[in-house]
Amino acid sequence: MAPTVIITGASSGVGLYATQALVSRGWHVVMACRDLGKANRAVQELRIDATHVTPLHIDLGVQTSVRAFVDAFHASALPLDALVCNAAVYLPRLKEPARSPEGYEISVATNHFGHFLLCRLLLDTLRSSERPAPRLITLGTVTANSAEFGGKVPIPAPADLGDLRGLAAGFLAPVAMIDGKPFKPGKAYKDSKLCNMMMSREFHRRYHQDTGVIFSTLYPGCVADTALFRDTPALFRTIFPWFQKNITKGYVTQALSGERVAQVVADAGFETSGVHWSWGNRQREGRAAFAQPLSAKASDDATSATLWTLSERMVGL
Repeated sequence: MAPTVIITGASSGVGLYATQALVSRGWHVVMACRDLGKANRAVQELRIDATHVTPLHIDLGVQTSVRAFVDAFHASALPLDALVCNAAVYLPRLKEPARSPEGYEISVATNHFGHFLLCRLLLDTLRSSERPAPRLITLGTVTANSAEFGGKVPIPAPADLGDLRGLAAGFLAPVAMIDGKPFKPGKAYKDSKLCNMMMSREFHRRYHQDTGVIFSTLYPGCVADTALFRDTPALFRTIFPWFQKNITKGYVTQALSGERVAQVVADAGFETSGVHWSWGNRQREGRAAFAQPLSAKASDDATSATLWTLSERMVGL
């Protein structure tokens, strides 16, 4: 039987091209998406062999949907050899926080809580994989890693969870930020991605030795023209890719980003757990992946442990 991977947000962008790359490697991909019609159209447009994909509905911002997805996956009787947490929402123009059905700010609810719940519910299934060293891979971002220049950009503010007082207070209205401070939509996205990177390390710390599962994150480069940016101003969507291609030299195509995700999922050389893989912020042809150090914030074990406990409370575990 072909190895099976679940990829969230697989109907476009990095997730779609990772699907294409992994199918070409002989994997079966469960495309975990909100819009199954979009996923099926994308498979046809890229001429991906439809017999090697299974689209299943999930809305990561709705915890009942995450649980229903897990039930549907188990009912499919497919094995699970890798899980890729790729999907994200970025809503930088919100004036007031949008909220999930549970009442949580939507960026954190989708990008962090949804993936945290999904990973917890599927961990036992993943650890039962017959392949050596099954992998749980999470897409990180340079904007959440203040050890790098991109993570220090003060617009709207660098990622910073503070003392987690917003979560400790229950994270319901009027609270909309993990640090309990006034709402900044762009920072909410950065904070949610910092949570993703911290939780990957915490999964590694808690479970790698006993399960053999490889937990890692990656930054494939700046994929500046994906649907992640659909809610940004039109001028930004024009200027940002040009800026990344010509000024920062950080731009990578969606196809290359998908290939890099596929490498971390399937290839030899990526079996080290607890690593954040990167190809650098300035792209160089032929450059190999390397382990990128994370910031003190992302590497703080005490804060990560508290974030884990509070996140369990938020998702009912």
